[in-house]
Formats: sequence, structure tokens, C-alpha cells
Amino acid sequence: MNLCQAVQNSIDLTLANDHTSIAFGEDVAFGGVFRCTVDLRQKYGADRVFNTPLSEQGIVGFGIGCAVAGATAIAEIQFADYIFPAYDQIVNEASKYRYRSGNLFDCGRLTIRAPWGAVGHGGLYHSQSPEAQFLHTPGIKVVIPRGAIQAKGLLLSCIKDDNPCIFFEPKILYRSAKENVPIKDYTIPLSKAEVLTEGTDITMVTWGTQVHVLHEVVQMAAKENISCELIDLRTIVPWDVDTVCKSVVKTGKLLISHEAPITGGVGAEIAATVMKECFLNLEAPIERICGYDVHPIPHTYETFYIPSKWKCFDGVKRLMAY
Repeated sequence: MNLCQAVQNSIDLTLANDHTSIAFGEDVAFGGVFRCTVDLRQKYGADRVFNTPLSEQGIVGFGIGCAVAGATAIAEIQFADYIFPAYDQIVNEASKYRYRSGNLFDCGRLTIRAPWGAVGHGGLYHSQSPEAQFLHTPGIKVVIPRGAIQAKGLLLSCIKDDNPCIFFEPKILYRSAKENVPIKDYTIPLSKAEVLTEGTDITMVTWGTQVHVLHEVVQMAAKENISCELIDLRTIVPWDVDTVCKSVVKTGKLLISHEAPITGGVGAEIAATVMKECFLNLEAPIERICGYDVHPIPHTYETFYIPSKWKCFDGVKRLMAY
């Protein structure tokens, strides 16, 4: 399966195994703009897989109500860039529902899916990476996979989790490569990072599309006899502090990379935590190779905006030269 098919398969399994589950969003009934819900309406009926009005606030508000009433709600926001009309429903309602009802009610069975990240030509409304917007909101989880196997396991974990989850899907990876994704139902633990490549000189932390960029950088660095340890964070909120800090204690150097703008990005929180926990182990200032502080993301120059392998490799050289 490719990543798109893995997402469709995850929703298919959920609809088959959980009679309370529903999937909905703009154009979801006919398969969605990226075809991630294709054939599901025909298989499970119009009362379980259906379109919604063009109202992100309504989509998430409806999802919260369904989850509170006992349904497993899988809501789709057509692009992550359009999640902001639903921001109030997510941060003021979904994240706080359990607390404000004294645990009488909760909307933990709500999962919000959204295509995420740059593709090289998306412009201002189809390129954003808004994960940091939700980093400051206790009560929700934010997850971003790097490929098809991860997408299925992590999405099923989000759907089964007792907390509302946002699942951002790197849309440039939807059809980029296929993996041998197991047909059966399986989960991958949330809030657990994965060490993809072990190394001794530099720790690299990233997620989503940027995992593949840094994988190339690891190979580029190896040609210069630089050993890099690559970590896929996977869950952005709450993130795996222990795995990252354990690696930094070993390497003494940290490079963080993400597509979103550098100021106030998730990388800043990671850097601050590592500074506190690993201060005496650090041998160089932490490098953050991220998107620029420009908005909107430039259409014509989007390829210059994203943190390329060359920008990241420059960061590696600065760390080693310090």
C-alpha cells in the first residue's frame, strides 16, 4: 500500500470492526480529494460515510458531539491549512471536555485527519504545517507519520486512543512509495519516538516528510565520516522526551528540522527541553533548520522555503566545526 491506501484501509477496518464508527468531511462520500475514503460509502452506507457542509467549525463541533454521545468519529479537514476555523472547537471544547464535565463526558473517540505539509507548489492555502499551533493545548494529541506502515499503525492508535487526536498526513507522501503494510489491524504506540539510524556524533530529530530529507543527510554526512543518529518523533504532542534526551547525552549535538516556520515551532520546545535536561552534555549550540519566518508560503519560491538536504547538511557541518 501507499500512504493514501494505508489511511483508507485503517478507516475501512475501523468501520468494519466498530459499529459506532463514522467518517465524514468535505467530499468524503465520493472518496475525498486525495481518495483516502474511496469506496467506503458504497461499503458501509450513507449514514456512516457522508459529506458535510463547507464548515470546518461545524465538522469538528459535530465530531465532538458524536464522540460525546458514544460514536467513534473520524473527521476529515480537507487541508491542514483549513483547520483554523475549527481552532476554537479543538482547543476550547475538544481538549477541555473531560475536565469541564468532571469526567462525566469526554470526546476521546474523536480523531481529526488532515492532509499536511508542502508539496512544492501549494502556495498559501495548501502548504502549511500547523502542528505547533496545537503544541500549547493539553488534552489533545498530535501525530504525523513518515510512511504507509507508520500511517496505518498510528492512525489506528489515534482512533482507539481515549483522547481526541489530530492526525496530520504528509500529502506529498500519499503516492510517493509503497510499503508492505500488514492487512490486519495493528497499532503503533503514541508518544514514542523511533530511532531510525543509530549514530555517535549528531542527533537529528524530525517528523513527517522531513524524515526522508534527513535520511539523505545522514548518508551525505557518512561520506564525511560523520555519524548521525536519526529520530522520527512521530507523536508531536505529547512528544517523547526520554528518547531524544538519551540520544543527545550520547552524541552531545542536536539538529532539529521541520517545514513550519522556525519561530515558535515545535523545534523551539524540543531545544528548550534538551537545554534543560542535557545542558552539561551539549558540545555545540542546538541547530534548528526550519521554514523561514515568512507568510504566506511563497508559491513560486516554495522549493527555496523548505529546509532542503543542503540546508540541513550545512547545519551538520556547523555542529561539527563548533
